[in-house]
Amino acid sequence: MKRPILITLIFLLQCAFNHSLHFHPLDPLTPQEINKTSSIVKKSHLGKLKDLTFHYLDLEEPNKSHVLKWLSSKNKPPQPPRRRSLVVVRAGGQTHELIIDLTTSKIASSRIYTGHGFPSFTFIELFKASKLPLTYPSFKKSILDRSLNISEVSCIPFTVGWYGETITRREVKASCFYRDGSVNVFTRPIEGITVTIDVDSMQVVKYSDRFRKPLPDSKGNDFRTKHKPFPFSCNVSDTGFKILGNKIIKWANWKFHVGFTARAGVTISTASVRDPRTRRFRRVMYRGHVSETFVPYMDPTYEWYFRTFMDIGEFGFGRSAVNLQPLIDCPQNAAFLDGHVAGPDGTAQRMSNVMCVFEKNGYGASFRHTEINVPGQVITSGNADISLVVRMVATLGNYDYIVDWEFKKDGAIRVGVDLTGVLEVKATSYTSNDQITEDIHGTLVAKNTIAVNHDHYLTYYLDLDVDGNGNSLVKAKLKTVRVKDVNNKTSSPRKSYWTVVKETAKTEADGRVRLGSEPVELLIVNPQKKTKIGNTVGYRLIPDHLPATSLLTDDDYPEIRAAYTKYPVWVTAYNRSERWAGGFYSDRSRGDDGLAAWSSKNREIENKDIVMWYNVGFHHIPYQEDFPVMPTLHGGFTLRPSNFFDNDPLIG
Repeated sequence: MKRPILITLIFLLQCAFNHSLHFHPLDPLTPQEINKTSSIVKKSHLGKLKDLTFHYLDLEEPNKSHVLKWLSSKNKPPQPPRRRSLVVVRAGGQTHELIIDLTTSKIASSRIYTGHGFPSFTFIELFKASKLPLTYPSFKKSILDRSLNISEVSCIPFTVGWYGETITRREVKASCFYRDGSVNVFTRPIEGITVTIDVDSMQVVKYSDRFRKPLPDSKGNDFRTKHKPFPFSCNVSDTGFKILGNKIIKWANWKFHVGFTARAGVTISTASVRDPRTRRFRRVMYRGHVSETFVPYMDPTYEWYFRTFMDIGEFGFGRSAVNLQPLIDCPQNAAFLDGHVAGPDGTAQRMSNVMCVFEKNGYGASFRHTEINVPGQVITSGNADISLVVRMVATLGNYDYIVDWEFKKDGAIRVGVDLTGVLEVKATSYTSNDQITEDIHGTLVAKNTIAVNHDHYLTYYLDLDVDGNGNSLVKAKLKTVRVKDVNNKTSSPRKSYWTVVKETAKTEADGRVRLGSEPVELLIVNPQKKTKIGNTVGYRLIPDHLPATSLLTDDDYPEIRAAYTKYPVWVTAYNRSERWAGGFYSDRSRGDDGLAAWSSKNREIENKDIVMWYNVGFHHIPYQEDFPVMPTLHGGFTLRPSNFFDNDPLIG
C-alpha cells in the first residue's frame, strides 16, 4: 500500500475512533443521518407525490433506561442504543408520521395523522406566502388607492390559531408594511388590510380592506445604534472547558451534553456535577430545553385577534436561531458551535455559529467572609464568581430571545432569557395621548403608533433526575407560629416565629403550583438518598422574579390552546413522548394535546421519574423607551442544590 494512502486510511480510522469515543446517545441527527432519513422517505410511496415537504425530522427520543444504562457502563457495549428518526411530512394534503430505523435503513412505522393541529411551517412556505399579496389584484389596488409604491411593501404571514371553527386547511394571515427607506419594517404597518392565505394551495382565500390609518413616520424608528458597538469582555482569558466531539462539555465540576434541534434550539442533556467528597459525578438533569413560547396580543379587533403565537411549535426555535456575532453576542473567549436541521426537501442544512460556550466573570464573589473575632487577626477568604454559559439567540419575527444556560461551581444551574427586539405596533390617527378617549389596547409610543399590550411565556422542560430517577416534588411552606406561654418568666418575649411545613405532592394535580399566594420553596428531592447527617438530597427552584400567569378567561380560545400558562409550575410523570407543552402539532391546535391535557391524567408523581415545567412569563405593557428598539428585559430561574452536598462544594 502506498504511503499517502496508508496515512489517509489511518487518519480516517482515527477520526472514526474519536467520534465513537465521544458518541452520546442523545446526539442530534448528523447531516449524514438526516440525508439518509430523507432518502428513505423519498424512495417510499410518498416520494411519488410532487408536493412532498419535510416539516419535522429529528432523533426519535430513545428509551431513557437504555440511554442511562449505556452511559453508566464502564465498558461500553459495541452497539449504543438504537438510533431512529421521527419524521413528519406533508403530501397529498395529509400529514404523515414515519419512524425510520437508521440501523436497518427501513421504515419502522408509518401512519397518517388525523388529529387536531398541523405541523410547523417551513421557511419556503412562509416566504411564498409573504410574496403572494404583492401579485393579488385587490391588494395591488388597495396599495394604489393609498398612493403607495408596491415595490416598497413587505408582507409578513402570521399564524392564525383556532377560534372554535371547523378547520379544513392550513392558513396564515398576512399583514403588510411600508418600508420607504426604513429598515425597521414592523414600525410602519399598512393598517386595515388582512390577507388570508391557504398555505397548501398557496392561494388567497379571503381579502379584507376595512379602513385606512396614517402611516407612522419613517424618521426616528431606526433600531441601529449610532455608536460603534462596544465589544464586551468577561475578563477570562483562558478557556477552562473542554468540548469533546463538539457535544460533551466538561468544565470545573460539571459534565453535560449539548445538542441543537430545529424545534427546541439548544438542548442540555445528562448534566452531572462532581461531588467533592466522593470525587464522583452525580446526576442532576436528564434533559432541559425551551418547550414552547406563547405570545398573545391583547387587541380583540379583526386585524389583531388572531395574533396569539406559539412560535416553537408553529415554526421552530432552532430554525429561528441566528448566527452569533463574536464580541457582540459572545465574548472573545467563546467557542462557537454549529447546528444541523432538515430543510423543506429533507436535506441537511448547516446553521453556523448558532451556539456559543464561554466562561463568564460575574464580577462578584461566589462566596466570601471576613472574620474579625479571632484575636489579633482579620481573616478574609472567598472565590470569584466564574461560571460557564451556553448561549443561543432566536429571532422570531419582531422579537429576539437570548437564551442562556449557566453552570455554576456551587452546583447551581441558572437559566435566563433576555427579551429584546422591536415592538409590534398598529397605525393610528392619534398623535398625542391627550386625544385618546377609547381603549386602544396598548400605548402610544410615537406619533400615529400604538404598541399593543401582550404577554410572553417561555415554557421550560426540565427532566430533573436528582441523584437518580426516583424523585418527588416537596413544597416547603413557611408558616407563622405563635409563641406559647409568653407570660412564663423563663419563656421568650417573642410572640411569633416562622417554621417550615413540608408537603410531598402525590399526584399531578398536586404538581400544579401557583406562586406568590403564600411563602413556599419548591424542591425536587430523591427520597431514597440522604446526606451523611440524614437530610434528603434535592434541588430547589428559585425564580428570578414572580412570573406572570395568564389573565385570559378559561373559555377564551387562545387560553384553551395554552392552558398550561395558568400555572407557573407543573410537575408531571415522565413520558418520553411528552416534551412539547403546546402539543406536538400546535399550529391551529385545540388544547387536547399538551401539558395541561397530560397533567389532567393525574398520574402519581411521588418517588417517580418526574418532569418539572416552568413558565417564565411577562405581561408587557409597552413604554416609549421600548421604541424604536426594546432594551433587554430579563427573566429566568435557578436550580440550586439543597442538601445535595454534605457541605459547600466551593470549599470541598
